[in-house]
Amino acid sequence: MNILKKGEFFGTHYQKSTFQNIIITDTEYTHSKVDWHYHENPYFTYLLEGKLFEANKKESYYLSPGSLLFHNWQDTHYNIKPPEYTRGFHIELNDKWFSNYDIKTTDFEGSLNIKNPFTKIWMNKVYVESKIDDQYSNLSIETLLIEIFRSIKEHKNKSTKKPEWVNRLREILLEEQIDYSLQNLSSLLGIHPVHLSREFSNYFGTSLGNYIRLLKINKAFHLIISNKFSMTEICYQCGFYDQSHFISTFKKFYNCAPSKLFKNRSNVNSIQF
Repeated sequence: MNILKKGEFFGTHYQKSTFQNIIITDTEYTHSKVDWHYHENPYFTYLLEGKLFEANKKESYYLSPGSLLFHNWQDTHYNIKPPEYTRGFHIELNDKWFSNYDIKTTDFEGSLNIKNPFTKIWMNKVYVESKIDDQYSNLSIETLLIEIFRSIKEHKNKSTKKPEWVNRLREILLEEQIDYSLQNLSSLLGIHPVHLSREFSNYFGTSLGNYIRLLKINKAFHLIISNKFSMTEICYQCGFYDQSHFISTFKKFYNCAPSKLFKNRSNVNSIQF
């Protein structure tokens, strides 16, 4: 079985950045199949473009842009990539990083498929900081990662207390071209709209409207960095009624206009591994 040392991933690295106790890689996957292997350190995989199938000894995942996984150390898995361009963003953390912030890796065993849109917003900010890569980026990235692990642990602790409609609703909200009204959603779930309105924030951490907004802005983020669509096309695909609405919503989450991300999306160095 292959054991990948720190900073090693299968593919072509567009960018490899080393921060204090953190290694970040932006990688094109070039192997159609990667056999069973594990990594020396815990790490995140955030799929930026394309598709990927991944399986470990307990679960399997069909990954698409925006899929976020956390792998604890020595979590064995394999990957299959379809014949299309596929790109992943990795954040690898060593033992010292976890020790510095009193985060126990035993709280995050195996592989985790993270779907919380708040967590993905923070991961998107990590991506942006890795491209800035100045004297403040390490501090910003560490702060974001601490928040990400807090969110994952909090979500994990609540996961055993959720009614069935919560997971069903989470999947419904990921569907394309759906009527997001309270009446329609409550009808699909078989619960009263007042109950859905009152209980939603208890399980999702925000209002229904803001949660939908998070999903849309996360989708837009990946369409921007894919370098395939115009601003107008991204607005249409993500359900924003005009560019002004899209830009103002984007600024609320990232404190910058999406045009800034457009300008920076190709600012990576090609490094062969």
